[in-house]
Amino acid sequence: MDSLDQKFDVSRLMINAYELADMVNHSEVLDRYLALKSLLRNDETIQEAIKELDKQKEKFAEYERFGQYHPDYHKGIQEVKDVEEKVNQYDLVKQFKAVEEELDDLLYSIAKNIAHTVSPTIKVPSNTLQLDEGCSTGGSCSGKCG
Repeated sequence: MDSLDQKFDVSRLMINAYELADMVNHSEVLDRYLALKSLLRNDETIQEAIKELDKQKEKFAEYERFGQYHPDYHKGIQEVKDVEEKVNQYDLVKQFKAVEEELDDLLYSIAKNIAHTVSPTIKVPSNTLQLDEGCSTGGSCSGKCG
């Protein structure tokens, strides 16, 4: 066994990864996320609004194939935004989105800590724009990325 094998024990690394995953799986934030997700699935009014949103997005996808040159492109964008707004008005949706963001932040923090332990220059993908790290394009942010 050479010195590299002694320093890097893959089986120990995997065990630690499973232990970390278990901690996340037993966290309070994941419990809230799963509970709210279940409530959302069982709320018929919200599910109808989500179906309406999916239909609008599907309809807009047709317009999007031709881009802004499609005669209904801008109208389609507005219709999707209107239905999205309707869905986002429900308190349960607001709560779910908040806890979803909290869970995403937790997972991002874990990934960032692991990556930066290896090297502070490693980039860690995130579902949200990290303003302190700039835009994903690599340049200074013009505010038009999102």
